[in-house]
Amino acid sequence: MSYQAIVRASDNTLLTSANVSLKILIRQSSPTGTIVYEETHSERTNSNGLVSLEIGTGNSVQGNFSAIPWEQSTYFAETQVDVTGSSNYSLIGVSQLLSVPYALHAKSAESFTGTIVASPYRAAIIPLTTSRSLAIEDVNNTIACTSSATLSIPSNFSNMEIGDTVNLEAHNGAVLTVTSGSGVSLNYTDAGSAVFTSRIGNVRFGLLRKTNTNAYIISGQ
Repeated sequence: MSYQAIVRASDNTLLTSANVSLKILIRQSSPTGTIVYEETHSERTNSNGLVSLEIGTGNSVQGNFSAIPWEQSTYFAETQVDVTGSSNYSLIGVSQLLSVPYALHAKSAESFTGTIVASPYRAAIIPLTTSRSLAIEDVNNTIACTSSATLSIPSNFSNMEIGDTVNLEAHNGAVLTVTSGSGVSLNYTDAGSAVFTSRIGNVRFGLLRKTNTNAYIISGQ
């Protein structure tokens, strides 16, 4: 499973072009449930503080990723990081796994109806060139802003579940502005906003995550 995160130092500055260590734990049933799988990764952040990895390909500490019984429960991915590249990990987040485990379980399903898609699960890339509201097709996918535009988070956006995310990209000089209206919290601020300003020949990354009915947090700006 593909995984990306923005890594920040203790003073909240982006940790760019740095070696970091990450620990991924898969917990069953709840964010504090039984650990069924654990692995570590040694990675390097890019110039935007972004680290990318594949869950299931790290150094296994506990369990077997391919043997996780996805069909038997709900699962949560806990991420820990050591910004020095050592093994003194600190918790940075826990997210429920949604569509990916079911796609993996489909490989071993006893019966099915429909068409099997051979390629692995990937986020769809959705262009953004004019201002608009967040839409259902954006959820758990990537918005690529190539011309300056504003993305608005509507009130009571039920198509996005708590824990769902949206990857954000501002490309090649474009400015992506994310806003929320009255009654919608963004980074703990009612009617908050965030701005991603990219440079020519570069990409600015961010991540939007829903934390409550009308509450979101955003990183990378």
